[in-house]
Amino acid sequence: MTETISIRPIDGTWVVRAGGAVIGESTNVLELTEGDFSPVLYFPRKDIAMAFLDGNENTSRCPHKGVAQYFNIIAKSGPLVDAAWSYTDPTPQAEEIRDHLAFYTSKVTLEEV
Repeated sequence: MTETISIRPIDGTWVVRAGGAVIGESTNVLELTEGDFSPVLYFPRKDIAMAFLDGNENTSRCPHKGVAQYFNIIAKSGPLVDAAWSYTDPTPQAEEIRDHLAFYTSKVTLEEV
């Protein structure tokens, strides 16, 4: 794994679906790549229906991005635990993802429309 990350805007309109419902749509999505990991899409919080997200006490620390706070998504079928995360105080090299959310694709669907 390299010690650098790369962040770039990606083209298109992207949606986040959770439990079959669209909880966000954005044309301002960022793609973050880090080492050999798969790219991760980050959506601006302003483009997500935050009423469906419930912050919890879970956190993780990345030496390249900082401390991530996790969110449950409240879906009709029940909560999707730790389905999203956000870096509220990212490191300088990850500053672009401040006020953005990323989602586990095993728990939600991300698609270009």
